[in-house]
Amino acid sequence: MARSQFLHALAAFTMLAVSAPSFAAACPALLDHRVKTLKGQPADLCQYGGKVVLVVNTASFCGYTPQYKGLEALYQKYRAEGLVVLGFPSNDFGAQEPGSNEQVADFCERTYSVKFPMFDKAVVKGADASPVYRGLIEASGQPPQWNFHKYLVGRDGKLLGTFPSQVAPEDPKLVSAVERAIKAK
Repeated sequence: MARSQFLHALAAFTMLAVSAPSFAAACPALLDHRVKTLKGQPADLCQYGGKVVLVVNTASFCGYTPQYKGLEALYQKYRAEGLVVLGFPSNDFGAQEPGSNEQVADFCERTYSVKFPMFDKAVVKGADASPVYRGLIEASGQPPQWNFHKYLVGRDGKLLGTFPSQVAPEDPKLVSAVERAIKAK
């Protein structure tokens, strides 16, 4: 009886080992990054694979800062259907995000009740751009030109489009692109 149990366990282990590489490979390249949250916790962006992802470079002291409200509303409206908004504060444009991660987190929570995931301050342009943004720039051919530039990534991990800062989260162009991405299974 022990030999039979051993063979069954070995077969189960072999099945797991064979299927593990395909699971690990499921993370789309645009999301295959480890980052830290604003609160310093490690985060693996692969957890958002299979979702519609809107990546936004943010800043607390920008004319577009009120877009936090629209981004949160978009996130709340569509998150049950698979949308996630990922915020990356950046001081790259006009030095409009000078604070620490803690200050940014406090500002976002107190001023706009932001609940969507926010990450470490990041460089989003040029040679020193973070790996996340290097991938988005390479995929789109378009670096952010200012704060609140948006990149929309489909459930399959492929870039679907970019939206410049002046395209607000409630703009019909962005909303319809999000809705189309959500419907694509």
